Amino acid sequence: MADRNLYLNNGTIEESLDLFASLLGKQQLVREPVLVDVKNSLGLRTAQPVFALANSPLRDCAAMDGIAVISAKTQGAGESRPLELAKGEFEHIDTGDPIYTPFDAVIMAEDIVEGNGGRVIIRAAAAPWQHVRPVGEDIVQGEMILPRGHAIRPFDIGALLSGGISEVLVYPKPTAAIIPTGTELVEIGGKIEEDSIIDSNSWMLAALVEEAGGAATRLPIVADDLESIKKTLLDAAGSHDIVLVSAGTSAGREDYTVRAISEIGQVAVHGVAMKPGKPVILAIVEGKPVIGIPGYPVSAYLAYDTFVAPVLGAMANTTQASAQTVKATLSRKMVSSLKYREYVRVKVGDVNGRLVASPLERGAGAAMSLVRADGFCIIGQESEGLEAGSEVDVLLCRSLEELGSTVVSIGSHDLILDVIADLLPNLYPGNHLSSVHVGSMGGLLALRNNEAHIAPTHLLDEATGAYNVPAIKTMFAGVPMALIKGVGRVQGIMAKAGNPLGITGIESLPDVRFVNRQRGAGTRLLFDFLLKNAGIPTTTINGYGREAATHMALAAAVKGPGADAGIGVLSAANAMGLDFIPVGVEEYDFAIHASDLEKEHVRCFIEVLKHPQFHMQLEALGGYSAGRCGEVEIIG
Repeated sequence: MADRNLYLNNGTIEESLDLFASLLGKQQLVREPVLVDVKNSLGLRTAQPVFALANSPLRDCAAMDGIAVISAKTQGAGESRPLELAKGEFEHIDTGDPIYTPFDAVIMAEDIVEGNGGRVIIRAAAAPWQHVRPVGEDIVQGEMILPRGHAIRPFDIGALLSGGISEVLVYPKPTAAIIPTGTELVEIGGKIEEDSIIDSNSWMLAALVEEAGGAATRLPIVADDLESIKKTLLDAAGSHDIVLVSAGTSAGREDYTVRAISEIGQVAVHGVAMKPGKPVILAIVEGKPVIGIPGYPVSAYLAYDTFVAPVLGAMANTTQASAQTVKATLSRKMVSSLKYREYVRVKVGDVNGRLVASPLERGAGAAMSLVRADGFCIIGQESEGLEAGSEVDVLLCRSLEELGSTVVSIGSHDLILDVIADLLPNLYPGNHLSSVHVGSMGGLLALRNNEAHIAPTHLLDEATGAYNVPAIKTMFAGVPMALIKGVGRVQGIMAKAGNPLGITGIESLPDVRFVNRQRGAGTRLLFDFLLKNAGIPTTTINGYGREAATHMALAAAVKGPGADAGIGVLSAANAMGLDFIPVGVEEYDFAIHASDLEKEHVRCFIEVLKHPQFHMQLEALGGYSAGRCGEVEIIG
């Protein structure tokens, strides 16, 4: 059995980078420039200034189709005094044709009339050099076309060729080998066993390398075998500029990466004080930088951005672009450890001129948090966390312009939010929906704190049997509010396909393994109400405290081996192929400050709710009614 690894380091990011840089300083990271065909130079960076070898145009030429004339011989021509030019006094010419002496002007074809005997009639005099592109008008031989260090764009290629340049000296793309490791890994499309994991990180890393201007080679999956990893590493280091090893970097007994590297090279750093991303390896093998990337997706991305990107930049002789950093107000408290610098994924929205950052899932394996994130909030290593309402720095992943036209939704989860997020920018270009799922009560609190535009909610008032309006009146007394009517949706108990345990209703739940929604969710409040009416104590529910943040997460748990039932919406049960026992129909609406109803992106949001395409997708999902969808009800 393999020994468990121990982390060699827990230094700061800056200390780790400095240590790695001092080791790499002995190597020649910057690639030697090479001559390439201009036509194949897209994206490469110039190694020296590029000067034109030829004029463009090469000589005086026509800028229009028509006739070349001697301007002095056209003087006096006018509408009331047409002038006839004989053969020899003009020459038919097309755009781009050279202009030869004695001609010095061009009259457009639409301004001439063909006369008899090959003559032409003109009704306006031509000015000297009219409609003529003089030699060197665009590019003059000897002038600089591109400076040193310029990333060549498509139109740069056109300019280089026009200036007579056929080859250009550039820095070659750094070549990166990506080695996915893990006996449990399988290729997408391959045979998947119960304990398999589809490899995705190596393809993400390859795409990041390509995006940064490198040339990535993703190698076949290597099993957790020390000798196989060593051989693959040596081969990759011998044929590439940099090697990235995906997974196997932690302290597990089958995490062989650090041992393999240390036996064939030199390990500078194993472990960095960052979260996610602690188990990074920074090393040298065969004179090449080798970086061990943690296996969790978020850790892998942050490790790439922090350690791989600077090395690739040095190799390509480029400066790493800095993400835009903005000040935002944190919507809820975040606790952190003094041991690490933590990178928290956040949604960011512009709410009444103030940027608000709402934290997303913090797990290193939460790949979708990267997809959904608008930026990263960084909690310093010396901090125990950040308080709700505090001002924080956020590194943006989206533009401020896009954030300014985004409807910020914080509250209860439903599948229709994904439908709206898809339809909104397609039906009304430039507008977007950003949603964070914290339950109905959490959403109303965010709305009260001016941290969201809308709060999806489905809160039942036990005293009146009414949905949403009583809760809004209580929480926003004296504040002009509105309710954008959403959908009626069927809530019920999800059970495994075929309902093998014969669940019939609430009364069956004490005998099964249950999954609940999170505290503050309207579905949780509904469940508590049903339990109370049935006289069933919450302590008798096996799994009452086991929480799922979304209806789809709950459905996935029920479909899996660890749970028998949960409470949620019919559409999620349908999506997962589960059985469903209805317990009632509720109203899922959107609370909003009345003053925000006139915002352009909010108006577009309301129009989506009324749109036939939205209603068609509701019908396809199942379990929804849309009788009042998009209506606005003013409250208070």
